[in-house]
Amino acid sequence: MNTVGAIDREWHRFTPAQRLARFALYFGIVFACVISLRTVQIIPEFLYDAPEQVADLLKRMWPVEWAFYPKGVHEVLIETLHIATLGTILAIIMALPLGLLAANNITPNAWLNYFAKLILVSSRSVNSLVWALLFVAMFGPGALAGTLAIAFRSIGFVGKLFGEALEETRPGPIEALKAAGAPWTSIYIKGYWPQVEPAFWAIALFRWDISVRESAVIGLVGAGGIGMAIDTAMNLFQWQRVALMLVAIFAIVVVAEIAVTYIRKKII
Repeated sequence: MNTVGAIDREWHRFTPAQRLARFALYFGIVFACVISLRTVQIIPEFLYDAPEQVADLLKRMWPVEWAFYPKGVHEVLIETLHIATLGTILAIIMALPLGLLAANNITPNAWLNYFAKLILVSSRSVNSLVWALLFVAMFGPGALAGTLAIAFRSIGFVGKLFGEALEETRPGPIEALKAAGAPWTSIYIKGYWPQVEPAFWAIALFRWDISVRESAVIGLVGAGGIGMAIDTAMNLFQWQRVALMLVAIFAIVVVAEIAVTYIRKKII
């Protein structure tokens, strides 16, 4: 074998450009951590006695005031579920048209796509607590503000995932319906809906599950539900009642998780 002019080759896992990109990424992460540690003000004295403060707070919360549940917790807990459920339903109603506009294979108009995606991004970029503060300022404290906060926060979540599910549909059934001269309503109902129905129910149930958790928090800013009761009890230093409400929230979240899992198995 002629080995004249043979060049020894050394195998590298990454190309020079990839190694440079990895180094830049790692350097950026370390740099961000250093800057964050320098800008975040941490008071050492608060860290030293944190275990004592936690132990003292837990001692004040025990024993849990179970007798307070019928007259002070049950009603606001049910209101929290109502806020989550109605807010999720309103979000689905408003998000479905936006999902259709955001799907490239449904709406070929680029301007409509960008407009729908802008609304979906705007909804997701604002936290539910901020939405709650805005609606409390507009409509006053109560369940209405909480319901609207959950709804407007959920639009971006539901619309984005539903639009992506539409974009992943198989074009074969759609082209067959169009070739047969089917109207657009039949194309949507017979062509798109059977393909996205499992994803739709999964999105709706998952969003409701998240809304149950969020609706328990937005009440801290006056948007109704059990959060308002927690805020009142904390302001009055009624820690045993606070513990009861925390247990109630944990229980309802667990029940919601079990219910969502069961419903998904039956529907999907």
